[in-house]
Amino acid sequence: MLERIRIILIGTSHPGNIGGTARAMHNMGLSDLALVAPRCEPLTTDTVSRASGADHIVHGAQTVEALEQAVTDCTLVVGASARSRTLPWPMITPRALADRLPTELASSEARVALVFGREDSGLSNAELQRCHAHVHIPTNPDFSSLNLAAAVQVLAYECRQAWLVEPQSPGEAEAAPSQPLATHQELEHYFEHLERTLVTIGFHDPATPRQLMARLRRFTLRARPERIELNILRGILTATEQQAERRD
Repeated sequence: MLERIRIILIGTSHPGNIGGTARAMHNMGLSDLALVAPRCEPLTTDTVSRASGADHIVHGAQTVEALEQAVTDCTLVVGASARSRTLPWPMITPRALADRLPTELASSEARVALVFGREDSGLSNAELQRCHAHVHIPTNPDFSSLNLAAAVQVLAYECRQAWLVEPQSPGEAEAAPSQPLATHQELEHYFEHLERTLVTIGFHDPATPRQLMARLRRFTLRARPERIELNILRGILTATEQQAERRD
């Protein structure tokens, strides 16, 4: 289960935080690290020093330019954030997230991504809206700022606790979903198709969006559609586009 949990750092500005994250991950048995548009050189003496023997995780990390590239194959994406600043999003605690992991990862095709933002500004609204849910670490409200590696450590610890209590025998484990869930990439293709169709039929004006696509995105991500269900929805969109062309 732990092998299919990916830690993603976006726009990290200090190599020591990357090293500290690698150490926190290795402590808890995680190994899949992705770096999105880092604002520093990922592998330096500071990285190695803070990693304390876990720098092999940094050596093996995937480095990409955008969040979409890091979560392409993921079926659940959770962003670490106190709140969505423009539109409320499903919010869970680290413990609640951990409780979901055995079910979320019951299928061998499933992948979970835990996304952490920039040290100075966190995740952007656009990045938060690409997450199925947000996780909030309930810190002291009078001193709530957490070091990046410390935040990773908290969530990595909860992931490990979920793994330690996971049923080991097939008979005890919860059955995998009958159909695989849609991946992030498949969902993004659907959202692009949906927006194009809504513009075509005159329902959506990109010049005055009124948060329409953000609300539809939130609704769809909350529903957790299976791949076959998403294909049905895309078939409906295609038929709608064809009818609109015939009408024109």
